[in-house]
Amino acid sequence: MIQFLTILIVISAIILTFVVLIQNSKGGGLAAGFSSANQVFGVKKTTDRIEKLTWTLIAIIVVLSIFSARMISSRASTSNTTSQVDIEQTQTQQQATTPVEQPQQTAPEE
Repeated sequence: MIQFLTILIVISAIILTFVVLIQNSKGGGLAAGFSSANQVFGVKKTTDRIEKLTWTLIAIIVVLSIFSARMISSRASTSNTTSQVDIEQTQTQQQATTPVEQPQQTAPEE
């Protein structure tokens, strides 16, 4: 499951990179090359959609990152708890199987 989330985060980051490059910046950006798309949808609608897509992708990456971090930490705490239980059981078994040495009684000297 964590691998799946990691793949989704990487794909979202790659798409976000391309969307940011397409945005119209002060220098024109790559959006200037898509003038036909601007004519069809209008400049304002195109930039609004790209900006909304940018914020949506950022939100997806943040949510997936938080979710995967919680999964990793819960998995680590579960394995840590399990190992503590195993250690306690092993110690209990060792104490049960170890013979208790009784002090040797010496015969009184006459």
